[in-house]
Order: sequence, then structure tokens, then C-alpha cells
Amino acid sequence: MGTLEGKVALVSGSGRGIGREVALKLASEGASVVINDLDKEPAEETAAAVAAAGGRAAVCVGSVVDEGFAERFVSTAIDTCGGLDIIVNNAGYTWDTVVQKMTDEQWDAIIDVHLKAPFRILRAAQPYIRANPTDYHRKVVNVSSVSGVFGNAGQANYSSAKAGVIGLTKTMAKEWGRYKVNVNAVAFGWILTRMTEATAEEDAFVEIEGRRIKVGINPQLAAAAARTIPLGRPGTPAEAAGAVYLLCSPEADYVSGQCLTVDGANR
Repeated sequence: MGTLEGKVALVSGSGRGIGREVALKLASEGASVVINDLDKEPAEETAAAVAAAGGRAAVCVGSVVDEGFAERFVSTAIDTCGGLDIIVNNAGYTWDTVVQKMTDEQWDAIIDVHLKAPFRILRAAQPYIRANPTDYHRKVVNVSSVSGVFGNAGQANYSSAKAGVIGLTKTMAKEWGRYKVNVNAVAFGWILTRMTEATAEEDAFVEIEGRRIKVGINPQLAAAAARTIPLGRPGTPAEAAGAVYLLCSPEADYVSGQCLTVDGANR
């Protein structure tokens, strides 16, 4: 039996990248996982990968910023999987530019997906958590960033949102301690995903909610950045997922209100 046997986990943004690896890791430890993505295909692919490995998964497709999504996400866990024990607020993306060029739309979009959406999901989960006490610890892990801890040029929106995630985490740890819920955050540094991989393509974009978002890092800049990391390289999504799992495990039952920096000591 895995350490999370019988638990039910929500993982937002789990069709790709870090979220996918988090879902696979939690499932490998016995949790039933509700997979979420903007797009149906990657969500179902992750669910299929969970099932192929012997795990259990349900799918909740949609944008975390949509009205009513949080309630639907929580209901999927309760109605389909029979409960709710772990929440991983992971969904998000970056939309960078310097402050004088940043539009209100850029600011609002990033604040909404990284800070407002986790707030709504936690708010939607509270009635169930309060009404269904457990003899074990439930877990919340909010995904922050080193940009939220140290700031980063060109990311006023993202850094502000991720700093807010840390404040939300510390507050929820105080509010939910009486429900036997541990609430922590992870602040990731450079983790290799489709948003941050080195690419020589000048026109590397993804489409997110009808917006063309530039992705990738110039290979020369990426190589220089890697040399500044004491461990000598960026992290992998599986390594990022391992940090999330640590905070979901029973071994972390007396860890709450913390922000774990996961950046290869690059600070």
C-alpha cells in the first residue's frame, strides 16, 4: 500500500508538465486523482497514464478562472471519487513584460489564474472539509515560485501573484489548522516544461485561453542560467512533483504554513 492509499486529490493544471507529474506521483502512492486541464485531450491522456499504472483518476476539464469552476472541481472529487483529502493548486502560466508595457489585461489574467483561482478552490472546499472531520491530516500544497520570493524583472504580475500565494498559504494554515489540514507552498525555480525549455525558435508560442503566449528560453541564455545553479542544471517536472509529494505525505503532518524553495540552491 502507498502512503496515500484511500486519499482523494485535486490537482489543477495536471494535463501537462509539473501538474501531470504531480498527478502521477500521488496516484502511484495510492491516491485517487482528479485531473484538470484547459483542454480535454491532455487531461484524458494523464488520466489514462494514471489508469495504465494501476491508479484511479477522474477528469474535470476547464479553466480554473471560470465562474463556477471551483465548485465543479470540488464536486468531481466528492461525487466521483468519494471525498477530498489533498488539494494541489498548480495551474498557471506566465505572460511577461516590463511594467511600463504591461496592460491591465496581462496583470488581471495572471493574478486571476495564480491567486484568485486557488482562493476560489479553497473556499469551495471549506464546507466539505469542515463537515467531514478526519483522524488523519488533509493536505493543501499551493504552487508558488522563486519569482514570488525574490522578484524577477519582467514579471511584475507573476511575481505579485506568486507572493500572494505565499500569503494565502500562511493564512490558510492558521484558519484550517483546527480542521487538521496542513497548508504549505512550494516555490519552484527553473523547472523544465514547455514554457521554459531552451529553444532557438523566435516564434515559439502556445495558445492559452485565446491568447498567444511566448514560451521558451534562448539556448545561450539557458546555458548561462544553468551555470548559476549550484546543482548545475534546471529541475525536472518529476523532481518538482517529488517536492509536492513530500508535503502531501504523512511525514509532513507537523509541517504547515511553510514555503519550500525548490531551485537547486540558486539563491
